[in-house]
Amino acid sequence: MTRPPPLTVDEYVGGVTAGDRTIVARAMTLMESASAAHAPIAAAVLERLLPLTGRAYRVGVTGVPGVGKSTFIERLGMDLIAAGKRVAVLAIDPSSSISGGSILGDKTRMNALAQDERAFIRPSPSGRTLGGVARRTRETMLVAEAAGFDVVLIETVGVGQSETVVSEMVDFFLVLALAGAGDELQAIKRGLLELADVVAVTKADGDNLARAKRSRDDYASALRYTRPRGPDWTPQAVLVSAVSGLGVTDLWQQVGSHRDTLAASGALEARRREQRRAWMWSHIEERLVASFRESPAIQSRLAEAEGAVIDGRLPAGHVADALLTAFGITHGS
Repeated sequence: MTRPPPLTVDEYVGGVTAGDRTIVARAMTLMESASAAHAPIAAAVLERLLPLTGRAYRVGVTGVPGVGKSTFIERLGMDLIAAGKRVAVLAIDPSSSISGGSILGDKTRMNALAQDERAFIRPSPSGRTLGGVARRTRETMLVAEAAGFDVVLIETVGVGQSETVVSEMVDFFLVLALAGAGDELQAIKRGLLELADVVAVTKADGDNLARAKRSRDDYASALRYTRPRGPDWTPQAVLVSAVSGLGVTDLWQQVGSHRDTLAASGALEARRREQRRAWMWSHIEERLVASFRESPAIQSRLAEAEGAVIDGRLPAGHVADALLTAFGITHGS
């Protein structure tokens, strides 16, 4: 298959701001590229788009596999479209640690939403990035905002990694939970509850409704003993059903109330300022690791060093310090 010709910065910017879906997708691919040749173009495009961002609702959605994230997001997305919103979904799929492959099946799981021109679904592999997000989720989110989407929903892998990464790029953090309480409540990390702006117990319909209500009450009780993200908002536990629509509209009203409350107090802008700081440091950390791995001084020693650690001949910390010294970093430097 013949690849399309490369685009100029002006073509990327013009296409994204015009809402051209093909160019929006290509701009997101550009942002996600690990190629050094693409980095300056991506940076130039993003710099031009940045003034057009910041107006969308940024919502992170997490939960254990099987909780129904994609089903819930499709129901919420269709309701938002019916209310006149344009919705972008950044769906992060788990990647194999062996092959790097990804299922990338969210367009299949959200078939109705994927077919609507007012929605845009972007599946991306999580790779080795912590927090159930992709390497360039922040950048693809900004492209979606510049393209005029009113709501950006980030669906995380939800595998219990450092969900703090997700909270550092969204305004509202939604934790979906399964009915049944007890074991599920014990399994969910306290730190995750402290990040949640709302915990929504899913599949609250049919014979499962009574169990869902008991779980909602258990989560509500647990939230009273956790420290909220800030003084302006008290997290709540609610019921939702993607099948019947129970609680979906009410949940979105809470998202709006949360946004209005934080905007009025200045907490929303403060949160976004801190998110921009975290974004900068994530780039610094990524480039430092990449430079370390690419250094000839490290490459010539790495296989032997790893072998010494794997075989148990030397402690990992000792080997790491030796490699860092070879790279030019010493204790206290």
